[in-house]
Amino acid sequence: MTELSALSAVPTGSRDGVLRFYFGPMDCGKSTLALQMNYNHGRQGRRGLVLTKHDRSGTPQVTSRIGLGSEAVEVVDDLDLVALVRAHEPIDYVICDEACFYTVAQIEQLADLTDGFGIDVYAFGLASDFRSQMFPAAQRLFELADEISRLQVEVLCWCGRPGRLNARVVGGRMVRTGEQVVIGDTGADPIRYQVLCRRHYRSGELGLPV
Repeated sequence: MTELSALSAVPTGSRDGVLRFYFGPMDCGKSTLALQMNYNHGRQGRRGLVLTKHDRSGTPQVTSRIGLGSEAVEVVDDLDLVALVRAHEPIDYVICDEACFYTVAQIEQLADLTDGFGIDVYAFGLASDFRSQMFPAAQRLFELADEISRLQVEVLCWCGRPGRLNARVVGGRMVRTGEQVVIGDTGADPIRYQVLCRRHYRSGELGLPV
């Protein structure tokens, strides 16, 4: 964590920044909203920085499943986000896609950017992994964020119930053990992810092949 004493002081009377976390299962529109938000802020003359980690494209960009995309800075584990933003000053806001994959220290740095510089930070990501356990970074965002929003785009399980949990499927079977972060749905490997309702996540029923 970057010590606040090392940050530039926010000028007296300036607006406070905000740290917001938008979460939901796959296919609920997180990356689409991140791209739309970046577009809207940019149109108003605000200066922003877009970050991502482990995007499904395998490249440093934010992509959505409906075909939208934008270049972004790839967040690696040892990247200091405060130093990154200071190197691009002046910055008014930061868009953080796939924030669930950041380190806990980087989530602390996002809070430092908001509190120390008055920068708006908009973080997007999953809350829980394929085991239905919270990602450490997502848990810290729940603890630190000024505002937390579950995205309201309806995602359905194969049965028609609301999709809540992300299942990892390998070779046509749901698995519950393995590394927490494994990128799938790339077309280059047998691993894919499927959103299920709680009932079918717990039973492991995947419905018809998709």
